[in-house]
Amino acid sequence: MAALPLGFAGRTAMGLGKRIGGKSAEIVAEEIQQRTAEQIFKVLGELKGGAMKLGQALSIFEAALPQEIVGPYRATLTKLQDAAPPLPAATVHKVLSEQLGDDWRDNFVSFDDQPTAAASIGQVHKAVWHDGRQVAVKIQYPGAGKALLGDFAQLARLGKMFGALLPGLDIKAVLAELRDRVAEELDYLREAEAQHAFALEFHNDPDFHVPDVIAANEMILVSEWMDGTPLSRVITDGTKEERDHAGLLFVRFLFCSPARVGMLHADPHPGNFRMLSNGKLGILDFGAVNRMPGGYPQVFGLLTRIFNQGDMETVVNGLRDEGFIRPGIEIDPDALRAFLAPYVEPTAVEEFTFSREWLRAQAASVTDLRPTNVVRQLNLPASYVLIHRVHAAGVGVLCQLGTTARFRDEAIRWVPGFLEDPNDEALAVP
Repeated sequence: MAALPLGFAGRTAMGLGKRIGGKSAEIVAEEIQQRTAEQIFKVLGELKGGAMKLGQALSIFEAALPQEIVGPYRATLTKLQDAAPPLPAATVHKVLSEQLGDDWRDNFVSFDDQPTAAASIGQVHKAVWHDGRQVAVKIQYPGAGKALLGDFAQLARLGKMFGALLPGLDIKAVLAELRDRVAEELDYLREAEAQHAFALEFHNDPDFHVPDVIAANEMILVSEWMDGTPLSRVITDGTKEERDHAGLLFVRFLFCSPARVGMLHADPHPGNFRMLSNGKLGILDFGAVNRMPGGYPQVFGLLTRIFNQGDMETVVNGLRDEGFIRPGIEIDPDALRAFLAPYVEPTAVEEFTFSREWLRAQAASVTDLRPTNVVRQLNLPASYVLIHRVHAAGVGVLCQLGTTARFRDEAIRWVPGFLEDPNDEALAVP
């Protein structure tokens, strides 16, 4: 880590020498950015939890970099994640004793020492509560919080280097927002509060089921057990009809939650979703939520609608007002339109099919290290960090499912500003 700023300074000085020697400024800039990117992603690959959170949040920017740079980074993170061993039973028992008391077993009829799932900060055990209900017991790894927050302290030192690689991005604001949200994710009492709110809202809902919380403190969370087919298995083994149904409910849940609960589930990977035998979508893990008491920002739907209507000048001005384009950064409207079009496309047609091929085509369109690449000129405002994380990850899940559905209908129903109000006198963004 300490060598990174030094390395960047050395590369910049070398670049100046090459310019004096006759190489064009753009070629030299590309070379510096290439080496800077290689070094950044090498370091990120060695930081597990914090780097994964940052990678999720910046996935759209990561897509703008060549595979040879980010490929090893992704492979390292995957290896780290897959290699994470479960806590030994003795350690699990120690945590339970510390958190619930030496008589912790009195809470359970039985407790399975082998975890059913493991993640970056904790693992889940199946048990039977003292009243006979099957429960999921989520246990935070000792020291996980300190390690994860320590990662962000290290990542903050890369600010200048990210500035060279992504000149439009305010990386300090992104890291500060992620650190605050991760600190919330480490507090299981906050997670229990969020999960209970979702469980109440979706109780007896025709589309969704959320298991309710039974007991919780800062490091232990006990909730109702939920059986079902993991979304990952629907992706690999589901029929086209099953995948279409799962994808539609997945989008409906993400779009309707801010309006109905005032919160957005901010960790939408397949492991957190189950298809139940009654056709409902079951949802797990509410550690990462974006609190949105007013629902989706109206400007989000408004700019999507205006984009579909072809008024790029208003879209650019609206993005500036929202902080997606920082002062002093100039954006080519045609390049911006070409970049945004595929992501808005599902809301512009009556029915849309997501596919891996479609996603690869979109990623290929932005893998360009030249300073003029529009993705590298964009910013990610702090208030949109988790929203972007959800949308980027959500598109990935939909492409894995290969879902065909009427996504426009969901936007019309749940996203404020998307449907034109006949009382509006103008489309201009406030």
